[in-house]
Amino acid sequence: MKRKITVLVMAGFWIAAVGLFACGREQAVDVREVKAQPKEFVGSDTCRNCHLEHYDSWRMTLHSRMLIDVRENPYAILADMNPDLIRADLEKVKDRLKVPVEDVYIPTKDEILYTIGTQWKQRYIVQKDGKYHVAPVQYNIATKRWVNYYDDAWDKRDWLVRCGGCHATGVDLDNYTFAETSIGCEACHGPGSQHTALPRTALFEKRETIINPAKLTAGIAVQICGSCHTRGNAKHETYPEAGWPVGFTPGMVMEPIYESSYDKADMRRLYPDYASRSHHQQYIDWMQSEHAVQGVTCTSCHSVHRLGISPTRFQTKEAGSSQCLSCHTMVNANRAHSIHSFANCLGCHMPRIASTAEPNDIRSHTFNARAPMDTIDDPNLPNSCQICHYHKDDDLAELQRKYEILTQLPQPQGMMIPAVTYDTFTERPGTAPVASPE
Repeated sequence: MKRKITVLVMAGFWIAAVGLFACGREQAVDVREVKAQPKEFVGSDTCRNCHLEHYDSWRMTLHSRMLIDVRENPYAILADMNPDLIRADLEKVKDRLKVPVEDVYIPTKDEILYTIGTQWKQRYIVQKDGKYHVAPVQYNIATKRWVNYYDDAWDKRDWLVRCGGCHATGVDLDNYTFAETSIGCEACHGPGSQHTALPRTALFEKRETIINPAKLTAGIAVQICGSCHTRGNAKHETYPEAGWPVGFTPGMVMEPIYESSYDKADMRRLYPDYASRSHHQQYIDWMQSEHAVQGVTCTSCHSVHRLGISPTRFQTKEAGSSQCLSCHTMVNANRAHSIHSFANCLGCHMPRIASTAEPNDIRSHTFNARAPMDTIDDPNLPNSCQICHYHKDDDLAELQRKYEILTQLPQPQGMMIPAVTYDTFTERPGTAPVASPE
């Protein structure tokens, strides 16, 4: 028994010695020299070495699947690339095409380098004359149908310049490269070369070399999400056609380098009340919401990475309206909340009025319930009631009449009660004053 204890003690000393030796080697790193080097992207697989649980969580998100290399994962293509099936679907939408159906370019599987999207739609990146382009056919996943995508100008639209910064990490337009497919760790935390090169013993310097959005002020942190969940153009002399904020890194503000569709009043992408009709404009909606005023940001509801499996495919911290009710406790069923007793917050406050693949397939993020009278006043504005399939063909005036009836507060019943004051108990009409306690 004594020998066993002695062996264990010696083993403990050996482990400690090895640890000290390792720390000694780490301390030999010249911190100043490391921090003097330019920050470069190292890839999420490098981050995995120290942050495995966060990495595993990120791998289960849509961010990690935004752009998939088909050469590494040939099963990333979700659709049958049969040209006959594709042209049959295009024939059904030929009134929207700008070239004849038979002339639409359809890539073969061997030509596809990357896929974009796994949930609403899928697009396919090919290369032509050394540039990346999105093929002019798009597969809508929910409806399993093919539609056109810039069928007449697809090879004139440089994907990396126009879109790449929000689909890949570490895009360098000058060298026409990117560091990693999809939205990796460094898209939100910044380039990690200095952070990974420094030893753990250089604790404070190591922390200074990486961005932790949770430790930024809310107004700055939310712009990390906003840099991609928005639409507009870069304020860049060389790349003015870029649809993303070229040069943005976590911790920056966007306004000096980017002009959004809201700033430009681009009414092709917005409804007359400036709510979004196009996709990836959640940040634009949120800026107009009461949530923004009260400091409720993207990560108040959504988890970028978390331990365990996210309860929803949208990465909200709770499923459905439970997310809303985690803050907005239902205290009564008065007014509009009496209409749907099952507490369908999303149906009214986040109606599906924006589109990404099919019409009205994604939710608004202004969080405003849209009454029938909004559409009566302006037919170009959608309302929450008719977005629901049950009411889509109902008469607007009748919907508004029912809405007004259902949202009335109940009338008070019984006699009026006078205000109760201290004098009520000390001086009653017609009686002697009641002595007050000393």
